[in-house]
Amino acid sequence: MVILTGHLGSGKTTLLNHLLRQPGARVGVVVNDFGDINVDAGLVTGQIDEPASIAGGCLCCLPDAGGLDDALEKLTHPRLALDVVIVEASGLAEPGTLAKLVRFSGVERVRRGGLIEVVDAASYFDTVDDGRGPAPVRFAAATLVVVNKTDLVPPAEREAILARIEARVREHNPEVHVAYAVGGRIDPRLVYDAAVPEDPPDELPIAALLREAAHDHAAHQHARSVTVTTPGTIEPARLVDLLEEPPETAYRMKGTVAVATAQGPRSYHVNLVGRSAHVAAARTPSAASELVAIGLELETDAVRLRLSDALAPAERPSTEGLRRLRQLVRVSL
Repeated sequence: MVILTGHLGSGKTTLLNHLLRQPGARVGVVVNDFGDINVDAGLVTGQIDEPASIAGGCLCCLPDAGGLDDALEKLTHPRLALDVVIVEASGLAEPGTLAKLVRFSGVERVRRGGLIEVVDAASYFDTVDDGRGPAPVRFAAATLVVVNKTDLVPPAEREAILARIEARVREHNPEVHVAYAVGGRIDPRLVYDAAVPEDPPDELPIAALLREAAHDHAAHQHARSVTVTTPGTIEPARLVDLLEEPPETAYRMKGTVAVATAQGPRSYHVNLVGRSAHVAAARTPSAASELVAIGLELETDAVRLRLSDALAPAERPSTEGLRRLRQLVRVSL
């Protein structure tokens, strides 16, 4: 589950529509509206399922997570076979409060996939931040900040203004990943896994039609990826070291690893977004271990070395490594 936040008019819905036009994944949407009429629900196009809307107030102002939980229960039902659910928050929602609301959601079928904060580069210092006092605290909860509408910043001032915005973002979140975009066009691989490189066979054709109508093939920042696969079981301590201190240029990491235990080989699914790791036991053991790292400016050689070190074969894992891995599984529940 991915949370999409940003000040009013920053381009959240535009970014969401861009993602929905891309092939390869089945996307569910929770549209959060402020007011009596669900205006945003009418702007969201190409969804495979009618969006679940929460009206009458921003998510962070709800008395409990009931409205959000009801929407997530619907969209995560196995019959829909969705790959990702994107929650588009109201422009008035506070990202930190919303992140906590999601963190303590009662829905069991979702895994946190990061919080994307969208920034309007052209009007940032006129709306969100006057640049005089401390930077807005809203950036502290983000895993990815998308500085949008960069084309609307005067060319002569663009480099300086974008650098100033990024510096303000990093005041509260120095390790956050920052992407620059025009029209909300970011690489979907930063946000979720695409199951196939084309539209799923049972997908509604509206997504393909919308892409053709909008000619939505404009360039965006393409993500790079590195994949490392090793046979057999690994030393879990090295894996936990990697997850606790991931490569700076890797925004996402995912994969399945095999670990030897007293009860026989066990496998674990690994997912990391920003600095937040999630590890869960796999139902069936795997004979190999594999990790994939994804990032906008991925230092491929350095990241490959880190992944290879984490997946170094080990027939007898250390007791401390197993303890640390199991602790990570417990906090991921």
